[in-house]
Order: sequence, then structure tokens, then C-alpha cells
Amino acid sequence: MSTCAVETTTDNMAGVGAFLKNAWNKEPVIVTSCAIGLVGAVLPFLSPYTKYTSMLNAAVPYNYPVPVRDDGNMDDVPAHPCEPKGRSLDWLKNL
Repeated sequence: MSTCAVETTTDNMAGVGAFLKNAWNKEPVIVTSCAIGLVGAVLPFLSPYTKYTSMLNAAVPYNYPVPVRDDGNMDDVPAHPCEPKGRSLDWLKNL
């Protein structure tokens, strides 16, 4: 039983280089637009801001709470809107 393995050799890389050189010589605008699109698709995953964006998205609630009047029997409802309950955003201040 034989398996087909793809190996990157110098011949394959030379072929890719020849293809890119040929494409650049014939259609530089299309090659440039493809390169910009590739960079635009890959850059968000390489950006250091991706981590902080996901942390902010996790900290901000999707549904904002409606103010509820506390009757003293609700432990999870703050008595005042400025009362600090829930997740802390101190990590944001320390950036």
C-alpha cells in the first residue's frame, strides 16, 4: 500500500517562484490586490490587539440590565447602579 506525501522541495519552490514572477509580469494589479487581500485576512490573527479586543468583548454584556428596584431580598441585584458588582475591569486600567 502506498501513501502520497507532499514534500516541499527546491523544485516546488522554484515552480511557485516562477509562477509568481510570471503572474507579476502579466498582471501586477491582480497580484497586488491578492497580496493585499491575503494580508488583510491574516493580519487580525497576528495583531497583538486581538487579545485585548476579545477580552473587552467578554467583559461587556450583550444584553444590558434593566434597572430593578431592590427590595432587600435580591442578593445579585446592586442597590445602586454605581455599586461595583460583576466582573472587574481593572486589567483595562493597567494596560
